[in-house]
Amino acid sequence: MARAENAEIIDRFEEFYRTYYRNEIGDLAQKYPNERKSLYLDWGDLYRYDSDMADDFVAQPSQMRDYAEEALRLYDLPVDVKLGSAHVRVRNLRQHTGIRDIRADHVGNLVSVQGIVRKATDVRPKMRNAAFECQRCGTMTRVPQSDGDFQEPHECQGCERQGPFQINFDQSEFVDSQKLRVQESPEGLRGGETPQAIDINIEDDVTGKVTAGDHVTVTGILRLEQQGNQQEKSPIFDFYMEGMAVTIEDEQFEEMDITEEDKKRIVELSSDPEIYDKMIGSMAPSIYGYPDEKLAIILQLFSGVAKSLPDGSRIRGDLHMLLIGDPGTGKSQLLQYVKKLAPRSVYTSGKGSSSAGLTAAAVRDDFGDGQQWTLEAGALVLADQGIAAVDELDKMRPEDRSAMHEALEQQSISISKAGINATLKSRCSLLGAANPKYGRFDEYEPIGEQIDLEPALISRFDLIFTVTDKPDEEKDGRLADHIINTNYAGELFTHRESVPTSNISQEEVDNVTEDVEPTIEADLLRKYIAYAKRNCFPTMTEEAKKEIRDFYVNLRSQGASEDAPVPVTARKLEALVRLAEASARVRLSDTVEKRDAEKVVEIVRDSLEAIGVDPETGEFDVDMVEAGTSKSQRDRIKNIKGIINELEDEYDDGAPIEEVFERADQVGMDRDKAEHEIEKLRRQGDIYEPVTDHLRTV
Repeated sequence: MARAENAEIIDRFEEFYRTYYRNEIGDLAQKYPNERKSLYLDWGDLYRYDSDMADDFVAQPSQMRDYAEEALRLYDLPVDVKLGSAHVRVRNLRQHTGIRDIRADHVGNLVSVQGIVRKATDVRPKMRNAAFECQRCGTMTRVPQSDGDFQEPHECQGCERQGPFQINFDQSEFVDSQKLRVQESPEGLRGGETPQAIDINIEDDVTGKVTAGDHVTVTGILRLEQQGNQQEKSPIFDFYMEGMAVTIEDEQFEEMDITEEDKKRIVELSSDPEIYDKMIGSMAPSIYGYPDEKLAIILQLFSGVAKSLPDGSRIRGDLHMLLIGDPGTGKSQLLQYVKKLAPRSVYTSGKGSSSAGLTAAAVRDDFGDGQQWTLEAGALVLADQGIAAVDELDKMRPEDRSAMHEALEQQSISISKAGINATLKSRCSLLGAANPKYGRFDEYEPIGEQIDLEPALISRFDLIFTVTDKPDEEKDGRLADHIINTNYAGELFTHRESVPTSNISQEEVDNVTEDVEPTIEADLLRKYIAYAKRNCFPTMTEEAKKEIRDFYVNLRSQGASEDAPVPVTARKLEALVRLAEASARVRLSDTVEKRDAEKVVEIVRDSLEAIGVDPETGEFDVDMVEAGTSKSQRDRIKNIKGIINELEDEYDDGAPIEEVFERADQVGMDRDKAEHEIEKLRRQGDIYEPVTDHLRTV
């Protein structure tokens, strides 16, 4: 009876193949076994054909897979090919199971999980069927191998003795195997939960396709593995998955479900003339002020368009932004809010991050079989196609910061550790926050000199904002009102939630919370960003091109004369283009218009004026930030060194310091500036004092 039932299921599968997969099976037959070994079935097709069969496939996947593969072997092919060991792999289940939602009820079922590959072992051959040769009589005994321990024969089938046996590798069957550890995607986690992971064993033609950092959807059969060792076995079991199909999800925000109603609201919002103000109002409303910084962060969330050129090269569309400011100005709060908003984001803080933790670590552990080196993806890889928020940048060790250079510009991370050479993708935007060199800004020193980060790192940021905290009675009054009201709103809300006999009405809470409510709720804003990034790829209009070109060329022309500083580099031009594209995306527009260009020129001008103006000359000077010294300062250093050089030959003990000041005065340099430069040169070890009040160059 059971056999007739089995035959019926196999017949149903054959009929299903003929109805839905005729072409795919023909293609598989032509490419089998060198190019393709598997037939991929869409679970939705199976459900449309026969819903009971599709449900059985989820409930009893091992059995149904055997029937499906048997039906494939019996299928009449036009070419003379036997699909002897072709696999049938099912994917696109109706719903995904969260890794943290897997329970005992799922064991033995077909489940689909989404996440990011945290580790992947090398592809290794696994013995499926072992052939043992008896050393006494030469009889061959075959023992099938399962996932558990290695099975050896108990006795020889020929001479009935218990060995000794030797494995005959030529007669044994092997299959490629690989083990992956897939961790929950960071965007699914809210409220600081620790991400959970599941190990997945994959075999044959699906191995070797993914690396650490890839976002994947894996469909497979949930199995159990006993904890403990041979001596002490535990009643607790671990889950693992026998992977059937692995799909690399390269699309951003694949987890964002945008309904028709959401689309309607998004399109309605995009045509609102005050959309930019509404966006700014939705960005961390509990933090008072900072309209420019908030607009820039919104543009960063939307990002420019990543462009691929015909020669295969790629221009990044992601914007990098740095906030440098006094303590207590709400920088970390902004970063935390961005982590909440961005669909794929990672937050990390300077002191707690090493270069390996940011990029990728080569780890040696027992993952897989035996000790082997595997790559573990770091924060910038996990934030691929999202935002990496790095707080306390200035507290990191310089060698750890230098690990970010390649990730910021080339958007990849190259690793050469422990014999592993790999390049991982890190197409993310970086939002950094740092304090000035002395903890607070000193208003008597140029801001460029107070930024204690390497020039190579700073020049990669598209926008740098300085947040200074100066007392101002009117502004402080408004800030105090805002903070007190925010806290009062929180008090009322908490009181109503926590005290059973609370006499505070919902209306009172609503009245107070109006100020701190985002104008567009966070959930809709996330969907808005996802929708814009998915559907909008704006192109430049001639007016926008002209506006950006004129701004750049005018700025550059200020540095045309011989002794003028270089006001701005070509990197800023790319930044302008990216910002203008992001501005068009905010309006869901397919074209970058003049108003977008004007808006971003204003933002870049503000950013440059804050840090890139030489306080002595009032001119834009890119080296203030990108090299750490302004042109006027470099000229002074050159002059001072020149004066010391001239004078040290005239005096035996070196150049007398008073004489140096006199000469400096003759070339128009103030005494205090000359003293400042001499002190700086002395600290750097470029000059020294052989005798008191005499100087020599090194």
